[in-house]
Amino acid sequence: MATQYDVVIIGAGAAGLMCALTAGYAGRSVLVIDHANKPGKKILMSGGGRCNFTNMATTPANFFSANPHFCISALKRYRPEHFVELVERHGLEYVEKAPGQLFCAGSAKDLLHILLTECDWAGVDIRLKTSVEQLTQHGEGMRLATSMGSIEAGAVVIASGGLSIPTMGATGFGYDIARQFGLEVTETRAALVPFTLTSQWKARAEALAGVSTEVQVRCRDGQYREPMLFTHRGVSGPAMLQISSYWLPGDELDINLLPGEDALAALTSARQTTPRRRLSTWLGERFPKRLAQSLVEWQGHDGVLAECSNATLAEWAETLNQWRLKPAGTEGWRTAEVTMGGVCTSAISSKTFEVQGLPQLRFIGEVLDVTGELGGYNFQWAWASAVACGQSL
Repeated sequence: MATQYDVVIIGAGAAGLMCALTAGYAGRSVLVIDHANKPGKKILMSGGGRCNFTNMATTPANFFSANPHFCISALKRYRPEHFVELVERHGLEYVEKAPGQLFCAGSAKDLLHILLTECDWAGVDIRLKTSVEQLTQHGEGMRLATSMGSIEAGAVVIASGGLSIPTMGATGFGYDIARQFGLEVTETRAALVPFTLTSQWKARAEALAGVSTEVQVRCRDGQYREPMLFTHRGVSGPAMLQISSYWLPGDELDINLLPGEDALAALTSARQTTPRRRLSTWLGERFPKRLAQSLVEWQGHDGVLAECSNATLAEWAETLNQWRLKPAGTEGWRTAEVTMGGVCTSAISSKTFEVQGLPQLRFIGEVLDVTGELGGYNFQWAWASAVACGQSL
């Protein structure tokens, strides 16, 4: 005999747990299954272990999708302040690291504990180390063949996430299910991911590993002013993670190392007012010491400002305000925070997240073609899509 539930949710991450507790409180019998050995692994590792769980400034403009209107309804119905209210009821202490970005003051474990406690109170069953071998339509419901036996469900919610960080258990399961039921899956690629460099620039970045500086970076239609971090393999930091959502292989990055400052005007002025100052000293006032020294080495020119020609200052200004860097690639799924692309939303209801013509099957969270910028937006999408779906089950 098959075990029966009103709702089976595949995926014990942020979206899956949130959907489960929402449906559970609505009186549904709910089972969450996951092939991983622990729930909420991505919650635990995100934000350096402190989880940037929402952004108070969330708007639909913070998301990428082939259908940019799809996310509007859910985000409007479940807002950041709703999630903050939930965690405050449990006494979670949190901090605002950057405007709007809320992190756990302690550990992400505290946030996961809240979700698991709520699931427990809502009567949700959670089964880990459980794989789904087959999913089929069964009358008015669905049937799952799993490693724990046959399960029948009134509805199945796919909350299996994307392809980012496979060491945490990420797979293409959700995309396979979507294709099985005739849904389109838009092209997926790693997003919010560091860039890799090759040859000369890789060696230069490696020598500066750990050095960070604020930059303004542009690529295609994207532009961000955030810190950039040099790594052993290339460049990272918020600025690079953000712009990676726009970057495609072969693209150059236009990096302004002195955002908000006209380098040529500043250098020309410095030459007039402090002619005996060295270029390296001027750079040292604006950049970390190691980076200032490296810039001099890369440019191959130091000396007192009075001896710098207009052409020399113009070359320096171009390097500082318009540094063009062509990445070799990205670090890929191994370190990507999210997946760009996913299950096409054209056949998904933005109100209930059910598949058109097959309301027994639903998709929520990262598995869909909705990807947020860096800064807590992807978690807010997980909560909002999960609640919208859970309330309609």
